[in-house]
Amino acid sequence: MTKIVTLDEFIITSQKKYNDATGSLTRLLRDIGLAAKIVNREVNKAGLVNILGLDGSENITGDEVQKLDIYANEKMIECLGYSGECCGIASEELEEFIELPPVPSKKAEYVVVTDPLDGSSNIDVNVSVGTIFGIYKRLSDPSGPVQSEDFLQKGTEMVAAGYVLYGTSTILVYTTGNGVNGFTLDPTIGEFCLSHKDIKMPNSGNYYSVNQGYYLKFDLEMRRYIDHCSDLNLRLRYIGSMVSDIHRIMFQGGIFLYPNTRKYPQGKLRLLYECNPMAMIIEQAGGRAVTATLERVLDLEVKSLHQKATIVMGSPDMVDEMIRFVEKYSATVG
Repeated sequence: MTKIVTLDEFIITSQKKYNDATGSLTRLLRDIGLAAKIVNREVNKAGLVNILGLDGSENITGDEVQKLDIYANEKMIECLGYSGECCGIASEELEEFIELPPVPSKKAEYVVVTDPLDGSSNIDVNVSVGTIFGIYKRLSDPSGPVQSEDFLQKGTEMVAAGYVLYGTSTILVYTTGNGVNGFTLDPTIGEFCLSHKDIKMPNSGNYYSVNQGYYLKFDLEMRRYIDHCSDLNLRLRYIGSMVSDIHRIMFQGGIFLYPNTRKYPQGKLRLLYECNPMAMIIEQAGGRAVTATLERVLDLEVKSLHQKATIVMGSPDMVDEMIRFVEKYSATVG
């Protein structure tokens, strides 16, 4: 009989491999796992507790805020304050970062960036949504208040990243820079259990994921590449939740594209909360993540909390092929 390995056990065992590990990151990841369980519970009963639908406001980037966005954001903040390992959090739902109150005898070493509920507009029609998170080691003095510089770090400086998919089953996928592992929530015991060890993305796949309704608003090189995908009879799959679309590609191979449009010349996805954490996971699984202008996503300078970016990520062979199309048709690259 195969031994069940819980998320807590896996994190603790992994920590023991490093002589200089203090357990701080371990406790922080466990806090995020707890937040995911609470959000999962509410997602599953959202229609029963008047938590569906719009909140009536917009977030800093102009997206309509769903009621469940607010709930997920509040629970993430609450749970990250438990262990005292996180000194601050920046969220897609907050205009500015917030400082978490210190825990006695603790010097918090980490900050967290998060999209608490990615694809939340899908909740009303019972389609999968997710949570995205990234963890950085703070740069400022631990004895003082958290600073903006703690959050405005390149993706290469992340010490951990992950996502939670709330679907037919709830899966938490994360990396600390040494591969990617997935854990499925067993509702009978209330624990995330190791279900997908050392995830490796296929080099290629039969899927491409893009909002093809914006086709005519894309640049020429991106339209040519999408035409190429269609000519190859690749299967178009676009759910409208980045976590859901990337999760499919992680296991079945493919490419995810969110290029610039006329309305969003810099792209629409948030670099800090969506692009960087997912790019780290993709790369750790063997994939590639670049912008529409062929820059490595994790190398981008982060200048503001709500900075936007274009992104193309997925199976390495398919991203390489996309790069060749851009180099061939673009007047601005090279």
